[in-house]
Amino acid sequence: MRPTRSSRRAAVAATVATAALLTATACGSGGGGKTADPAAPGFTFASGTATPGMVPDGAGPAMPGMTSAAGTPATGAPAPAGPDAVTIDNFAFGPGSLTVAAGTTVTWTNKDEEPHTVVANDGSFRSPTLGTGATYTFTFAKPGSFAYVCSIHPFMHATVVVTP
Repeated sequence: MRPTRSSRRAAVAATVATAALLTATACGSGGGGKTADPAAPGFTFASGTATPGMVPDGAGPAMPGMTSAAGTPATGAPAPAGPDAVTIDNFAFGPGSLTVAAGTTVTWTNKDEEPHTVVANDGSFRSPTLGTGATYTFTFAKPGSFAYVCSIHPFMHATVVVTP
């Protein structure tokens, strides 16, 4: 037997009401005398921390594969500056074109509040997603012109020119 239009509407209305009630319960504020249930399950990530990418003492990001210019894990230290540094700011790479010698390590630092990536058009390098203050380094071993983009915001593009 096929349900009638009114019974289908009633079922949809009940589903919507249930979803709204569950959402309101889950999103309720800490006000109103309610306290968090200490027995409620929480989230612990593989790093052993409650927030992915953060070190247990809260010192800063520690995403896998990200290192500082010195080759040590990123810790939220000030971004490196200098002739081999690229900043990501206001949805742009700066400088738009960087010329370095072969063997040079270039460091990109995200100064935007939005996440970005650094991805070579030829696939030769690819950063993880960089949050605010995060860095990515890549050593250019061979000469050439390496165009790259932010894969999240493909209108962002720049080039590293590597000389012999």
